[in-house]
Amino acid sequence: MYKAKDNRYETMKYNRCGRSGLLLPAVSLGLWHNFGDTGNYATMVNLCTTAFDNGITHFDLANNYGPEGGAAEKNFGRILKEYLMPYRDELIISTKAGYDMWPGPYGDHGSRKYLIASLDQSLKRLGLEYVDIFYHHRPDPDTPLEETMLAFADIVRAGKALYVGLSKYDGKQLEQAAKILDELHVPFIISQNRYNILDRSVEKDGVKKTCKKLGKGIICFSPLAQGMLTDRYFNGIPADSRIKTDGRYLKEEQLSAQTLDKIKKMNDIALNRGQTLAQMALAWCLRDEAITSVIIGASKPSQILDNIKAAEHTEFTDDELKAIDRLSM
Repeated sequence: MYKAKDNRYETMKYNRCGRSGLLLPAVSLGLWHNFGDTGNYATMVNLCTTAFDNGITHFDLANNYGPEGGAAEKNFGRILKEYLMPYRDELIISTKAGYDMWPGPYGDHGSRKYLIASLDQSLKRLGLEYVDIFYHHRPDPDTPLEETMLAFADIVRAGKALYVGLSKYDGKQLEQAAKILDELHVPFIISQNRYNILDRSVEKDGVKKTCKKLGKGIICFSPLAQGMLTDRYFNGIPADSRIKTDGRYLKEEQLSAQTLDKIKKMNDIALNRGQTLAQMALAWCLRDEAITSVIIGASKPSQILDNIKAAEHTEFTDDELKAIDRLSM
């Protein structure tokens, strides 16, 4: 029987999510890759227990994570039942809805019909009565924002989610949604967006500025740019890499000789800081107090142990930041 380590909270840093009362670990575990039906269940268990034993209390999912859609929630639900359920009150479990999940006109986007039905399905797969954070996974321009936000209000009032979040909304959309949710007295606390050294769109589309203004947290997905901000591809593309085994989100042409040269120079900066490139990339996100947490993916426990060390050193000199900027632009 699994028993969590007694000292699991000693080394993790926890950040307040905007102006809410909720604290999230600086590093969260994402169950996007490696938790589908093609994954190894024993490895999934090892990843989750290693994460929790080292202070990662937040596990991030979505209805469509797999493959196939729903598989990550189903597998994590089994892990909860067999290992983590005694610690439910110590866990933050988030899921999302917003992408295609089932055939017909009601299995996608942002309608009230879809969001409530999807969360009900997610809760069944997870074996839970509620999730801690429920996100709209992407904006839906064809559904009135009021309809989507009212669905979230009713979901919270029904006790199916404690907090709500928005993913991939830009600054203007966040502000519009926040106004509606405030009027409905819904605890909207967090925005989930892609953010890393190579992709700084949240600095340009108003997300960071708006979240600071509204007192909302930001949690970053793809902080390692799908593995580009690691040393994994320095000597070619491994056969077991995501590029070779999946290829949906990171493609071989993205790793040009010029890009790899810049990344290797970033690696030199990291080594001079006493960090791996991955640790520095995560620390670069976390250096900004607007960032509550970064979501990491992992295929083995050693990657989790490596990545959580990033939170130990998030200070950068002006020269380091300027050098990183030159290489990333």
